[in-house]
Amino acid sequence: MASLELKGVRKAFGATPILDDVSLTLEQREFIAFLGPSGSGKSTLLRIIAGLETADAGEVWLEGRRIDNLPPGQRDIAMVFQHYALYPHMSTRENMAFGLRNAKVARDEIDRRVNDAADVLEISPLLDRKPAEMSGGQRQRVAIGRALVKQPKLFLLDEPLSNLDAALRLRTRVELAQLKQKVDAAVIMVTHDQAEAMTLADRIIVMNDRRIQQVGAPMEIYSRPANVFVAQFVGSPAMTLARVELVDGEGFARVKLGDGAIVQTNVPRKALPAGELRLGLRPESVRVADAPATTAARVELVERLGERTLVYARLPDGQPVTAEDAAHSRLGLGDEVTLAIDGAAAHLFGADGTGYHQAAA
Repeated sequence: MASLELKGVRKAFGATPILDDVSLTLEQREFIAFLGPSGSGKSTLLRIIAGLETADAGEVWLEGRRIDNLPPGQRDIAMVFQHYALYPHMSTRENMAFGLRNAKVARDEIDRRVNDAADVLEISPLLDRKPAEMSGGQRQRVAIGRALVKQPKLFLLDEPLSNLDAALRLRTRVELAQLKQKVDAAVIMVTHDQAEAMTLADRIIVMNDRRIQQVGAPMEIYSRPANVFVAQFVGSPAMTLARVELVDGEGFARVKLGDGAIVQTNVPRKALPAGELRLGLRPESVRVADAPATTAARVELVERLGERTLVYARLPDGQPVTAEDAAHSRLGLGDEVTLAIDGAAAHLFGADGTGYHQAAA
């Protein structure tokens, strides 16, 4: 049985549409991430699942039971908000137990659940502290613990790491990765941070313009983006997109860049539509190299990242391109470089933005 099913969910605020016919199935104990820019509808969708917003149309089912007509407290769902929303006058133990007391759970059972959750989250030493006496990461773990003690069928995490600094966010991300192995429930996390989604999720749901753009495993989303939006939103830095012409031939497509350079791809020619094409290149598919070189470029920015160097350059026809160089690159602003393009890893996109990829192995 599927853990969660969304069927044709629609939502508008006045005349402004927010979600348009969203359907999705979430499997048992699956961790998925709603990934998308601000305004894509991902947080609204999460709130509809939780019962904090009402859909204009569609249905929400949890483990075979329709729940969109139920109040939030009867949905068997626990939500962790972006802001911790802890009661400042209560200790960690009291914050975690508060919902269970309201639900009239027996005191012994409350104590057991709170202690078990505190052990899992490694916050047992904090049980008698109040929120003001804890760091942001500790408060976030308490908020997760408050959800954990409810033993829900579904966890909803609304950008749970966005208020943490970079170092603490990385550490808490590791803790969430460990936690998902211990929780006997499905998890949905909303985020605009692709590193969080790629690290934590079993599947990513990329959202934009009120709709789901693509659903897939993290590396499937990265390696075979469904369209131009996904290609440029997932991956840092963004994929280079260059207008190209299809060169005569059969089998796999050969394309010509604006400066005349030819790129041999592994995209089946017969799969391509007629009309305009754009070539998609990840930075790791474009290397600074003397030979064999595909084209030349002028360096506009060098970004030194320690283990590798990113080179932002411009081809003779004005097309910007991002390439990789060795960690100890000596390139500087204005240098002329030659680039080797790995056409076998290239993508092609039609005029409507649909992606066409290398043939499956």
